[in-house]
Amino acid sequence: MTWYLEALALAFWLFIGTACLIVLIIGVIDRTQTGDAIRRNYPVIGRFRGLFTELGEFFRQYFFAMDREELPFNRAQRDWVDHAAEGGSNTLAFGSTRNITVVGTPLFTPDPFPPLDDEFAASEPMEIGPFARHPYMARSFFNISGMSYGAISKPAVQALSRGAKAAGMWMNTGEGGLSPYHTEGGADIVYQIGTAKYGVRDAEGRLDDEKLRAIAERPEVKMFELKLAQGAKPGKGGILPAEKITPEIAEIRGIAQGQDSLSPNRHVEIDSFDDLLDMITHIREISGKPVGIKTVMGGLDAFTELFDLINARGVECAPDFITLDGGEGGTGASPMPLMDLVGMSIREALPLLTDLRNKAGLKDRIRLVASGKLVNPGDVAWALAAGADFVTTARGFMFALGCIQALKCNKNTCPTGITTHDPRFQAGLVVADKETRVALYGKAIVKEVETIAHSVGVSEPRLLRRRHVRLVQPDGTSIPMNQLFPTEPAPQTVS
Repeated sequence: MTWYLEALALAFWLFIGTACLIVLIIGVIDRTQTGDAIRRNYPVIGRFRGLFTELGEFFRQYFFAMDREELPFNRAQRDWVDHAAEGGSNTLAFGSTRNITVVGTPLFTPDPFPPLDDEFAASEPMEIGPFARHPYMARSFFNISGMSYGAISKPAVQALSRGAKAAGMWMNTGEGGLSPYHTEGGADIVYQIGTAKYGVRDAEGRLDDEKLRAIAERPEVKMFELKLAQGAKPGKGGILPAEKITPEIAEIRGIAQGQDSLSPNRHVEIDSFDDLLDMITHIREISGKPVGIKTVMGGLDAFTELFDLINARGVECAPDFITLDGGEGGTGASPMPLMDLVGMSIREALPLLTDLRNKAGLKDRIRLVASGKLVNPGDVAWALAAGADFVTTARGFMFALGCIQALKCNKNTCPTGITTHDPRFQAGLVVADKETRVALYGKAIVKEVETIAHSVGVSEPRLLRRRHVRLVQPDGTSIPMNQLFPTEPAPQTVS
């Protein structure tokens, strides 16, 4: 027994000695290095600052932040999506936790004599692209925004495709081209053509008409979206890191492996609005499908010029839809100055664009699609009241897939398997489970927005008007949105 205790004591002192030696070595390294002043002045102990900084965002999320405090999405928003995606009840007890005195909070005005329950508001399909050879009758006002295969994983795309089909929504491919996983679920597809023209590019990166025609012949592809800008990085092209470019992704996009894939900051063929309308007309003529644009608003002048030009050339040349992204940033990784400071918020831009479109007499010609942190029913209902015909979201559906807002989207280490191509992490994303969550979330949004429409006294969500929404002001009072944006949208024609 004595020898055992002696061995144990020896092991203990060896451990202590080794630990002290390691600490001493680290202390010498810290004292002699010149890159970090904290470590140089406080050897060893200074390293804890970096550790705590790294872990701080996770501790705040789980232990310290209140339900409504986090950014870019708070716990209450994420929990609503999670409950909806599970098919559970979102009924709450004991009152709302939302602070309704926050400036800009939308408050919907209940009708004193709303329709009876058997006259419940129901959404209806709407046509896009009356001048295309194959117009698209979109079934849902709520749909999946652009997320590229490459930026998100194979099982994530599969789950979105199947879920979109089950919920009657369209699915935007993002700028990364059309993969087999987009179409395997049978969902309606909006093919996004980014500045690099992945999937429809020639060897020089310009539009290849034959590849475009081949894509358009796919029955699942219902529309094309020409991306000019996105909210995360207006004025800057996308970046797909080399480590996320598999042989399959390289083939789908038409790019090389082993190096980062960089998209130009704009379409090299488009130098003016005349060029833009020419490109839209060209894609629509080749494909026979509706063609729209995606952009971010920076002011009124550009859209005024665009709409004036459309009327001068003839409404046939107009984009069939405009997807307006908010400058709040999106799923794409982006330099902080662009994500934080460039582009107007969707809350300001959407009513202004609606008014410009209506004033130009293009309301029934150009559909408006709102995008930008619109993940909960109140956000979507606000957008419809402001003038949107459709609403799309990417991050809402990422939450439905199981996203925990780990902020690792650009590092190929997403712990939920959504934005990574590491098989270890992808194994956690079970398609059969997540496709159900996607469908349930999409259906829940539609149902809850219909509930809001019913409470304010209209028979269809697109009949929501600005007068139905009050916005909270700095003094804590609220005023109708049509007082802030006086031009009331013209009566909506649902077809």
